[in-house]
Amino acid sequence: MAHSTFLSDLPLAGTLVGTEFEGWSAELRAEFETHSHDGNVGSRLLSQTPRARVWEIRLAPGERWHAHRHVLDYFWTAINAGRSRQHTHDGTTRDVSYRAGETRYFHFAAGEFLLHDIENVGDSDLIFATVEHLDSENQPLELDLEPSPAGSAQ
Repeated sequence: MAHSTFLSDLPLAGTLVGTEFEGWSAELRAEFETHSHDGNVGSRLLSQTPRARVWEIRLAPGERWHAHRHVLDYFWTAINAGRSRQHTHDGTTRDVSYRAGETRYFHFAAGEFLLHDIENVGDSDLIFATVEHLDSENQPLELDLEPSPAGSAQ
C-alpha cells in the first residue's frame, strides 16, 4: 500500500495517533488488501439515482465498518456527536470527534481515492449520512448490495 501524496490535500478529520501501520494487526492489514476496491462506503444504501448514492453508516459502540474505497466526490454529515478511530491505506491512524451536523466534502481527481475503515470508539451510536456524486472524475465502483454487518473492534 504505497503512500499517496494527494491524501495530504484531503480534508481528513481528527488527530493523527499513528503512522507507518503502527499498531495494525495482521488481520487489519489483510482486510485492507481484501477490501481494497470495495465500493460499499456505508452499512446501508438508502437511495440511488442516476446522479447520486445516499448511504447510512450506523455503528454501535465498539463496532466498525470494514475498509472501503472512495473514488467518487462525496460528503458526509454526522447525524449525532461521537468518536471514531480510522485507519487509512497510507498507514496512518486517526482519532476523530464529531459534532452533530458536522459535514466534510471530498473531491477526487482521476485516479485518486481514499481507502479507510471506521470504528466507533465512543459510548453511543455513531450515525452518518454519506452522499456520493456519480458524475465524478472516476467511474463508480461495483457494489455488493448485501453489505456485511459491522464487525467487532480489531
